[in-house]
Amino acid sequence: MKQLRFLQSITREIEIEIEIEKMKKSIFHTSYSKVLILASFFFLFLAGCKTKKAIIPQNQIVTIKLLQVNDVYEISPLSGGKVGGMARVAYVSDSIKKQYPNTYLTMAGDFLNPSLIGNLKVDGKRVRGEQMVEVMNAMDFDLAAFGNHEFDLKEHELQARLNESEFEWTGANVFQKNGDDLRVFHTIKDGDSIPISETKIYDIEIGKEYPLRLGFFSVCVDSNPVDYVHYADYMLEAGSALSSLDSAKTDIIVGLTHLTIAEDMKVAEAFDNIDLIMGGHEHVNMYVPVNGIHVAKADANAKTMYVHTLTYNLDTEALEINSELITITDKTPSLASVDVIVKKWEKILDKELKQIIANPNEIIYHAVVPLDGTDEGGRSKQTNLGNIISQAMSESFDTPVDGAIVNGGSFRLDDNLEGDITAVDIFRVLPFGGDVLKVEITGELLKETLAYGESKSGTGAYLQRHNLDKNDAGQWVVQGVPIIDNQVYAIAFSDFLLKGFDIPFLTPDNPGVKSVYKPTAFEAAFDIRKAVVEYMKTLNQ
Repeated sequence: MKQLRFLQSITREIEIEIEIEKMKKSIFHTSYSKVLILASFFFLFLAGCKTKKAIIPQNQIVTIKLLQVNDVYEISPLSGGKVGGMARVAYVSDSIKKQYPNTYLTMAGDFLNPSLIGNLKVDGKRVRGEQMVEVMNAMDFDLAAFGNHEFDLKEHELQARLNESEFEWTGANVFQKNGDDLRVFHTIKDGDSIPISETKIYDIEIGKEYPLRLGFFSVCVDSNPVDYVHYADYMLEAGSALSSLDSAKTDIIVGLTHLTIAEDMKVAEAFDNIDLIMGGHEHVNMYVPVNGIHVAKADANAKTMYVHTLTYNLDTEALEINSELITITDKTPSLASVDVIVKKWEKILDKELKQIIANPNEIIYHAVVPLDGTDEGGRSKQTNLGNIISQAMSESFDTPVDGAIVNGGSFRLDDNLEGDITAVDIFRVLPFGGDVLKVEITGELLKETLAYGESKSGTGAYLQRHNLDKNDAGQWVVQGVPIIDNQVYAIAFSDFLLKGFDIPFLTPDNPGVKSVYKPTAFEAAFDIRKAVVEYMKTLNQ
């Protein structure tokens, strides 16, 4: 049971003043980052909260709709147009908002990267999520949380996206780092620097002296360490955010998180004043009961979205939540105003892709078993998608090779491919493209390379392979035969691997590299994506 709300607004104002005085007295006894967080919270609180008018029924029941998507990397429908699509999500959202004024459209992290469009260059600059922010602005998003993939962007790229956002952001445990200096992230609007708060409160007018208060908090998984981001402990920061929401006499508290399901469950178990957690990160839908509440996650790339209906009784202060998972398919209409923006970006993408392949939207394969294109899979184990891509590399030359190697970090989908797969989907997996190189390499250097990749499990340097493995004795083998140190092998490599970034010693200058053949524009190996597309077409025959 939430704490009782005070019956008079003057009492609320007195308590606010008390909290401010407490903050002033304790400011010199608080860590630098905590002071910034508290200051940001009170600044936003006193500045006023976003208000949405509601017509209150005679029975004193207030209805709130929370619309949730998470882990959306592509603005267009996928699987040949059959699933997903942000213009379709926009239609659902717009329809609900017209009927229910107290509706909030939210994103539970991971949307600025990775994406195929995001890796294109327009006017000399990589897009890096600009297309997603433009679409989300047109969709009238209300609130977004940081996901780990937001920090794939360089610091100045992320700042540009924050500044362009017409929706608000929230995050309690991520801080902008400059050496030892930590501060909350900011958006810059018209020259003003506005701190991103650890919480967000919406005041819903209910025709009384005080509003109904809906509060959000957010915490993010620390799975993407970069120099400019500091991840504070998500449990401690969740607790701090919830204390802030309690202090503000928030009636309904919702987590908009980007954590693993185990971490979300830990938060739910620890704090009994949360009503609902809308999360992301796993890419598959789930609705998990924990501690009397639910953790909800939709499918990645807007294949589904959650519609949470909250009904609040003003007399009894009882809250009921009904959550419905909505499937987004080609039967879902598109909102025209958003579809225009999506098609603009699709036209830019289509122009780029047709320089490489004639029909980007051709269905090239049907996956009965989903192909694992997740970061976790491709960077830690041999996957079925890794098998296909590396075998496609080995068959992309007119003359045979002994095996093939590609770094798992080249796969930028972080999702599964299932059902009908188009050429565009392969470009989504491998947005950077590049040649497939035929390299003559000594067995000694080949074994050293394979061992290094194995040691880098969990990182982008982990290697996906074809015809290269270990036998029961722990020896590296080529097509089942142990590798001989002084023998020379022909191996297909992604060109990135020969640049020495992931594997420092693997460059054309290494004495173990005897020759490097670069394909011509007439060979499938000229672009790894074309090689994979052509190979996958043969798998259906």
